[in-house]
Amino acid sequence: MIDFYYWPTPNGWKVSIMLEECGLDYRMIPVNIGKGDQFKPEFLRISPNNRIPAIVDFDVPGEPLPVFEAGAILIHLAGKTERFHPTDARARKEMLEWLFWQTGNLGPMAGQVSHFVNYAEGEHTYSRERYSREYNRCLAVLERRLADREYLLGDTYSIADMAAWPWVLIAKPLGQTLEEFPNVRRWRQTIKERPAVRAGVDLGKEYRRQAPPDEEERRILFGQDKR
Repeated sequence: MIDFYYWPTPNGWKVSIMLEECGLDYRMIPVNIGKGDQFKPEFLRISPNNRIPAIVDFDVPGEPLPVFEAGAILIHLAGKTERFHPTDARARKEMLEWLFWQTGNLGPMAGQVSHFVNYAEGEHTYSRERYSREYNRCLAVLERRLADREYLLGDTYSIADMAAWPWVLIAKPLGQTLEEFPNVRRWRQTIKERPAVRAGVDLGKEYRRQAPPDEEERRILFGQDKR
């Protein structure tokens, strides 16, 4: 059994998709980031960076094992199930490169675009343009990678694809058309048709935001410092 601490966001979808793809037995525990659940002491013991997603794996020797950060969780689950990651040294190297490319480039850039599109409309023109250009650049990197292969690692669907895909799924709401990226568009659609991917994205859809955050939610989401 795995406890899955989750809120429906692209970062959370990476792990919900992997759990569904592997058919693992898990319990979803919602962490309402707009209400401050991520700062509760019991959650900080699992995720010291107060971010979702996180898991606690009970199916391990010894004490239950907490894992935080989506990339680390994907690597843990891939090793646990021996699925969606190559064992060949060269292919594994490429998997790790593209996984960390997502966590260090595509995800953060798309996340910043999302912030300025969804929470600062009409403000900070330079910032919005800066991150939109970087997101566009990352899509171009992905386009070149997919020019002669079905998935990021070739013919093999892996956790590298699961990590990157949610941030491409939301391209249109971020103001980015995929018309100029036909390889990315094809890859996006191929993965979207997987039943486990649809189930992962639908997980907790009843919690998705239906209205802009009020002032208290904005303070919780964006007003944190060392205090």
